[in-house]
Amino acid sequence: MGQAGLGFREPTTVERAFNRVFGALVGLGLAPRDYYLLQVKGRKTGRVYSNPVSLVPFHGVRFLVAPRGRTQWVRNVEASSEVGFKRGSSTERCRLRPIADADKAPVLHAYVAKYGSVVQRYFPVPAGAPPGAFAEIASRYPVFEISAVDPGARP
Repeated sequence: MGQAGLGFREPTTVERAFNRVFGALVGLGLAPRDYYLLQVKGRKTGRVYSNPVSLVPFHGVRFLVAPRGRTQWVRNVEASSEVGFKRGSSTERCRLRPIADADKAPVLHAYVAKYGSVVQRYFPVPAGAPPGAFAEIASRYPVFEISAVDPGARP
């Protein structure tokens, strides 16, 4: 499970390599529609880090789910007032609002339903389970509601 007590699943060497390659494709705009490069400043270094992420629309709002738990990018997001979502040549500036555990289950359900072939291994609840089944595990997965800093700039 990665570093003790941090509550996240560290990527394997193969997953890291895949993320680099896939991230490059996302950055060029050569990935499925809901995939972006999350750009966030490091909370200690101030350096901008990029990670490929998938956004899930739910009731007209976009959400970002951290399937591996409270990773480095999650902690950087928590310390940052603004992030970027890059796809191709455009970057959308956004704010992310953490969602309370009590409100995560339907978003997690939608996320696993949409991306289950890629993320199911991180979730003990199978795709197709009722939304309420995700309530028990909600505290393990950070979920953020996305709002554009400039709503007119949405790609």
